[in-house]
Amino acid sequence: MSLKDIIVRRIRHDGPLSVADYMATCLLHPEHGYYSTRDPFGTDGDFTTAPEISQMFGELIGLSLAQSWLDQGAPDRFTLAELGPGRGTMMADVLRATAKVPGFHAAAQVTLFEASSTLRRIQSDTIVHPLTYLEDIADLPQLPLFLVANEFFDALPIRQFVRDGAGWRERQVGIDGEILQFGLGPNLPQPALSHRLEDTKDGDMIEDCPGAAPIIDGIGTRITRHGGAAIVIDYGDWRSLGDTLQALQNHAPTDPLQCPGGADLTAHVDFEALCAAVPCAHSKVTPQGVFLERLGITQRAQSLAASLRNTALDAHIDAHRRLTHPDEMGNLFKVLGLFPKQHAPPAGLEP
Repeated sequence: MSLKDIIVRRIRHDGPLSVADYMATCLLHPEHGYYSTRDPFGTDGDFTTAPEISQMFGELIGLSLAQSWLDQGAPDRFTLAELGPGRGTMMADVLRATAKVPGFHAAAQVTLFEASSTLRRIQSDTIVHPLTYLEDIADLPQLPLFLVANEFFDALPIRQFVRDGAGWRERQVGIDGEILQFGLGPNLPQPALSHRLEDTKDGDMIEDCPGAAPIIDGIGTRITRHGGAAIVIDYGDWRSLGDTLQALQNHAPTDPLQCPGGADLTAHVDFEALCAAVPCAHSKVTPQGVFLERLGITQRAQSLAASLRNTALDAHIDAHRRLTHPDEMGNLFKVLGLFPKQHAPPAGLEP
């Protein structure tokens, strides 16, 4: 039985699904879920993330975290964590870039949050360092936490609501025969969305990510109690407005309802909501291109370019542009830093 058949049967039995339930089923179903069944990254997958574009991305983030570790007294034990580490490419680059920071590797307990057994196997081959896997932020040890999350929050399931007078109608996934289709639930008050009545009008859609707040709160609580820093990179902006649910298959957009379990489903991150849920200090939300330039990506690119020729040099130049140019990832992706209130934000970010 295909995942679509499973979803259709569930809707017939229980009624329409929220967009969040649909996303969670498509991405994480144990047998047919997108992340449960494949390696989605790179040219042979469905999308390419920044760490796969160039080693410079992970290197600079690693050095930014290492500088925060030094600024906070170089604690002799800490957790170096990544949420949704993909193939492990970024963590491998972080560790390579920080190898010459005295004491950093000896103190680091590398911890990954990864649901996919397929990707866990790849990560264990990519990262040359002992690894610990956790499933819940609450399971983190009581230690300083230095964490990175790149394109993690965009994959968390979202709920979508359409303004209808003083109430909201939730967007749902239903069926017409065997065909999945979007519809709207009844007009209901949503107290958690009351503040959005000020900046929306009838027919406007907003998105809510119920799973994001507990995660960012758990990270911030560890940083408040024990020290550390976190760097969150994702596409999105300040305050959700409009339908940003998207599906990607073979590096091209597709209908989110077309192939359940066969396409990556994501939505833009609402950085305002993330900041509102953070119990520690947070930086200004900064475009990725600005962040990377502050960390010296152009100088690093020039250094690496000195040993490259022909197509390798062309690919390197293209990678630098993709990561930093405003028309590429430079403005679409944003960076948020978390840090203790008595310390400075991670390098490359402003308080």
